Amino acid sequence: MKILVLIFSLKKVPTLSWSSFDALNLKPRIITLLYLVIGLILFGLGETMLIAANVGVSPWTVLAQGISIKTGYSIGISTFIVSIGVLILWIPLKQKPGIGTILNTIIISIVLDVSLPYLPTPESFFLQALQVFIGVIIVGLGSGFYLISNLGPGSRDGLMTGLQKKTNLPIALIRATIEVSAVVFGFYLGGVVGIGTLVFAFGIGPAVSAGLFFV
Repeated sequence: MKILVLIFSLKKVPTLSWSSFDALNLKPRIITLLYLVIGLILFGLGETMLIAANVGVSPWTVLAQGISIKTGYSIGISTFIVSIGVLILWIPLKQKPGIGTILNTIIISIVLDVSLPYLPTPESFFLQALQVFIGVIIVGLGSGFYLISNLGPGSRDGLMTGLQKKTNLPIALIRATIEVSAVVFGFYLGGVVGIGTLVFAFGIGPAVSAGLFFV
């Protein structure tokens, strides 16, 4: 119970011995870069498990689908538009991109394409739900690794950490609020929402906090 209280009350990204001293560090230590890559690979695998479960995509993909439906743009272009929009929100929050911000997009995209053909697509609802749950946990763990690396967060995580610094609210609450907002807006635009979307939206905040705590 005490551990749960600590996880849900976590208000900042921890700094460990292998964390970069500066998010804009262009010459990070090998160990820092290694943990960053491990975190991004795990993040990508978790996202892919959610897609393969076939019971609803993550909130930001729902938003991209909605934009695609309204504009006629492809999912890829719509996702790019969302990413640029989120990065613009970094400006008033005084967030700065780093190596991790760039690698986030590249590595996760590669992991999605490479791993998706090899992941199971379960037919029973129980196995689908289990795969979604495990996927969210893996995304949270991956987030812990690459956020603690401090080489620049991805667009969504940068928004999360920036809002946390401005509001001093718990990370779990901030992340959950962001994800739920993306789902609501995406659904309004016509994006597809499923049980996997809801699990991710409400579970990713605690999962990221747990990842930060246990890493």
